[in-house]
Amino acid sequence: MNGVLPGQSIEALILAGQISAGEPFADGQVQPASLDLRLGRTAFRVRASFLAGGGASVAERLAHFEMHKIDLSDGAVLEKNCVYLVPLQETLDLPDDVSAVANAKSSTGRLDLLTRVITDGGVEFDRIARGYCGPLYAEICPRSFSVLVRPGMRLNQIRFRRGRSVLDDDDLRALHERAGLVSGEAVISEGLGFSVDLRPEGTRLVGWRAKPHAGVIDLDRIGFYRPADFWEPVEAEDGRIILDPGAFYILVSREAVHIPPQYAAEMAPYVAMVGEFRVHYAGFFDPGFGHAEAGGQGARGVLEVRCHEAPFVLEHGQIVGRLVYERMTERPETLYGAGIASSYQGQGLKLSKHFRAP
Repeated sequence: MNGVLPGQSIEALILAGQISAGEPFADGQVQPASLDLRLGRTAFRVRASFLAGGGASVAERLAHFEMHKIDLSDGAVLEKNCVYLVPLQETLDLPDDVSAVANAKSSTGRLDLLTRVITDGGVEFDRIARGYCGPLYAEICPRSFSVLVRPGMRLNQIRFRRGRSVLDDDDLRALHERAGLVSGEAVISEGLGFSVDLRPEGTRLVGWRAKPHAGVIDLDRIGFYRPADFWEPVEAEDGRIILDPGAFYILVSREAVHIPPQYAAEMAPYVAMVGEFRVHYAGFFDPGFGHAEAGGQGARGVLEVRCHEAPFVLEHGQIVGRLVYERMTERPETLYGAGIASSYQGQGLKLSKHFRAP
């Protein structure tokens, strides 16, 4: 059956040696529909982002762009606006009918860490071809904050597919009728549209804006940092805000979304022409996100927004992205939020797990 492989199928790939690692796999590394990827022991500061390209290995290309090597064993700081390449602990030897796609984990995206997976012979970021055999690398560029990293940290996640089984709009409408995918009206056009909430009930706070000259964030410190040291609160005026060029914002969707157990979803941009901004999305939504059986009653999507060249007015209820739903090959044995460490089940406007509650 075509679709996204659940956690039990990922574990079968590990047992078969088709996913391997230099270190034993860690508890919680296999998620309901994805696998967390771990940093290795070395980072390379490089002059620029690059792809290996057809017929070339990442190691061959690295020789042209490497500036210096950094040992991560005792922790090292990756500095803001610099580009690094880190070999990951996991390697792949995929079956001929299995491909993969990678993405930043939720906490990574909420820190404005641009991190993408590249492969030998790869011509796209975060896309791993069917039957790929070889190493994985994370390209990391901290955009808003410098970060302290160590080996084994999990900044990226990977999802495996057999074929592809994206729901078309008719199937998505039928699923919404059965399962209630979103609170309020469902805007369906090449996916399930979601909009920004700039009129929250009971508060004027609509988001957070990253401070331009904040300190270093140690990614092992959970619930440690004061939001005020890194973020400025954003309040809306009559349901609108003006995005500043180059600034990074944490906002929240107006709709509460729901991923039924036999489906997975991925965030995608709505259209490039809607304005001078993009939603920087850590885009995997696991089966069970916002699902009552997994302890949720719908959960709103956190939006990581960066403005481009010109100031842009963002209005309450403006469509800013869409969720593309895809079938699982089978129901996962474990759902998001059900007995696993799921940081964002039932979330509203929420910073990454490294920050205390405001």
